[in-house]
Amino acid sequence: MTATIPRSPISPLYSQFQNPNPTPLFNPRLLPQRRRGIPLHAASSSSGGESNRHKTRAIELQKLIEDSPYEFNSKDSPSSLPRPLTSAQLSNLATEGSHLRVAYQGVRGAYSESAAEKAYPNCEAVPCEQFDTAFEAVERWLVDRAVLPIENSLGGSIHRNYDLLLRHRLHIVGEVKLAIRHCLLANHGIKVEDLNRVLSHPQALAQCENTLTKLGLVREAVDDTAGAAKHVAFHKLKDAGAVASMTAAKIYGLNVLAQDIQDDSDNVTRFLMLAREPIIPGTDKPFKTSIVFSLEEGPGMLFKALAVFAMRNINLTKIESRPLQKQALQTPDDNATVFPKYFPYLFYVDFEASMADERAQNALGHLKEFATFMRVLGSYPADNGLP
Repeated sequence: MTATIPRSPISPLYSQFQNPNPTPLFNPRLLPQRRRGIPLHAASSSSGGESNRHKTRAIELQKLIEDSPYEFNSKDSPSSLPRPLTSAQLSNLATEGSHLRVAYQGVRGAYSESAAEKAYPNCEAVPCEQFDTAFEAVERWLVDRAVLPIENSLGGSIHRNYDLLLRHRLHIVGEVKLAIRHCLLANHGIKVEDLNRVLSHPQALAQCENTLTKLGLVREAVDDTAGAAKHVAFHKLKDAGAVASMTAAKIYGLNVLAQDIQDDSDNVTRFLMLAREPIIPGTDKPFKTSIVFSLEEGPGMLFKALAVFAMRNINLTKIESRPLQKQALQTPDDNATVFPKYFPYLFYVDFEASMADERAQNALGHLKEFATFMRVLGSYPADNGLP
């Protein structure tokens, strides 16, 4: 019988066990601001009149992010075509890192910390309590980069970070893939048969479903894997273990009761590398480009959008749809009083081409002809190596 997964009363772990005199990163609003990140929301036009209402008949995403050269909507002039990213050249991503502060979500020992160190060797990895905090830390110049998970080969997409990509003004400048190897951890002297429950992040628990069910352990969801290990060690729990990494076991002095307990050995998480400025895309190595767009409601609209890539032999590696709250593509029927007929969606797409490639520029120019909104999130080197 599958055990239930109650929400542990200990979460969020980080806020409970952080230093009583925390570093400024965790209180960014208390610091002088060199540059303020503007939280962005979908909103209706505040001015009245039929002309404004006509402009807002589709999703008013043009109000989400203003003055960005990497986005446009259907109301833009024909000359506002997407163009190659042109901001200042960054250092070689494969070798830089010794002087960078890189934000990640979680506490020490988190898989995200390992991803940050893989992306930027010798960097100073800076823990953040929430994904939002990491985005904000980069925007406010408290750190130089952020490395955050976007999808897992078993658990799927991390929807929160998709939403934050649109809300914030950061650019994707790279990706890194990390093999996830879960361990069952407990305090020294504790055996598997002594355990009644296990703590970890919900995705980690789901990825070890079969193993934990066989052991008859009740699963308790907390904010992150390393935080679970820290909690078990801090409270010297005798009836609870944690699902976390080998690194977390070493940091918090826990015993490894079992290794590689994930249900599928092919467990890989893809992380995005985020910066305040984009990089100049090239054609000397494999590149990916990530975009987000919206469409009018109608038959075959998504087919038309994807066809602009197929007809130019551009391979798509990812497509994700996310709802946009508090907006509708059409008004309710006359007889409807509660629900709109259609709900608006955003489409996030990754494709294998650089924005320096003429095919990519032509594809996005074609997409602009019928998209109500589009934004280039980043054009960056693809990570085709072993995770």
